[in-house]
Amino acid sequence: MRYGDTKRILVTGGAGFIGSHLCERLLARGHNVLCVDNFFTGTRANVAHLLGEPRFELMRHDVTFPLYVEVDEIFNLACPASPVHYQFDPVQTTKTSVIGAINMLGLAKRVKAKILQASTSEVYGDPEIHPQSEDYWGRVNPIGFRSCYDEGKRCAETLFFDYRRQHDLPIKVVRIFNTYGPRMHPNDGRVVSNLILQALRGEHITLYGDGQQTRSFCYVDDLVGGLLAMMESGHEITGPINIGNPVEITIRHLAEIIINMTSSRSKLVNRPLPPDDPRQRRPDITLADRTLDWRPSIQLHEGLQRTISYFAELTR
Repeated sequence: MRYGDTKRILVTGGAGFIGSHLCERLLARGHNVLCVDNFFTGTRANVAHLLGEPRFELMRHDVTFPLYVEVDEIFNLACPASPVHYQFDPVQTTKTSVIGAINMLGLAKRVKAKILQASTSEVYGDPEIHPQSEDYWGRVNPIGFRSCYDEGKRCAETLFFDYRRQHDLPIKVVRIFNTYGPRMHPNDGRVVSNLILQALRGEHITLYGDGQQTRSFCYVDDLVGGLLAMMESGHEITGPINIGNPVEITIRHLAEIIINMTSSRSKLVNRPLPPDDPRQRRPDITLADRTLDWRPSIQLHEGLQRTISYFAELTR
């Protein structure tokens, strides 16, 4: 990379699960990275191995307050993404999505930076169509327990497109589907980390409902590749674009795979299904394939093996 190609890139939520992997990839490409996080769910440990890198800077900051820096690009990933964390302080969750988006869009407008919003498959709610394509408007309960996250992200998308229409700001919006891999928060309540930790500890494995609800799991390296492809796409490509793995699996089958891979003696137990929990979730990635030439390549078994190894080391 020539010196003139080097960019100064801001990653909000950069010490989180996905953000820390993104920071690594950006540094590997020769860029300067400003990682901003308030450490509510992100941790210094996730980026500790980057602190000696002269092109990496870590700043403690909450995006609900304005940020005054000079950057060329912004990846806005800041927001707790698991129900356990985003329901802990739902008002703050909504503020992070909405006020955080306003602050980052204002920064991007001031410094003329390209900005990417990490939206979510949760904007589709409990969907009535399957798989979910970007032209589906969703089925979200606006007053439910999950709505602080769902509606916050939906409002953030609105703000991004209004800034595009009103100020011709170069925006990118991606809708991230279930992602897993090393550095997932061990206590975030997400299904992959839950199942792996319960299996490694020999505890009963919790299935909510009958376990026949489905999800599609994308390994974090593939997901980051999708974020980078979107940011590097032409000015006319704004999204929203689904980024996820279209291979669908029931939660019961996933639990059985993990039990087998960990040689666990854990037993499956059923618990009531949480309110507004989607029965099906699978992305239609036709648009990502066609416009970004992106599709996931890491198979579930390979990704699970890497993730199990990470948690096994963590629990020793």
